[in-house]
Amino acid sequence: MKKTIFILFLLISFLSFSQNKPNETQGNLSGYLVKATVVNGDTFPLINLPDVRIMDQMVFKSQKQAEKFTRLKRDVKKAYPYAILAAAKLKECNAKMATMPLEAERKLYMKRVEKEVVKQFEGDMRNLTLSQGKILIKLIDRETGSSSYELVKELRGTFSAWMWQSLAVFFGANLKSEYDATGNDKMIEQAIYLVESGEI
Repeated sequence: MKKTIFILFLLISFLSFSQNKPNETQGNLSGYLVKATVVNGDTFPLINLPDVRIMDQMVFKSQKQAEKFTRLKRDVKKAYPYAILAAAKLKECNAKMATMPLEAERKLYMKRVEKEVVKQFEGDMRNLTLSQGKILIKLIDRETGSSSYELVKELRGTFSAWMWQSLAVFFGANLKSEYDATGNDKMIEQAIYLVESGEI
């Protein structure tokens, strides 16, 4: 494996330097500037390659299963950006509240943030389908490390968390859903990779 990677590095550096020959008219060199390392007196280029993710090939037992995955990809593509935004907003709020010594000040700040978020995203959230909403609940757990129920309980209190959980259960969802990338949510994880890599 190491030999293969070493040959790949040499090939890349050879191609990059051979395609960028010296500019004869200006008398200077054109090419790529790369880091290098010296090993036993020999200089080797150090080239950073992007991460490569290797996944199982998707094999569907039926056309219906393939269509289900197509719908899942669509739903993940719609819900995933909101989970990323939620995680970023939560991180920002926690950092800001850590600087506030008084509980009343933190509560006031959270109410202001809640109003801003509702104003900005309420329309978008109402346009999510039920399946997209269920996926969003799981993705929030994936991105924040806490279930939606725990977040509501922490930010708004136990009674609010209970009320929102009751409403979610009424519509067939569960705010206590946790993300399991290697188990039940493996297909969601694959869809996320496709979204992140720009394939969908």
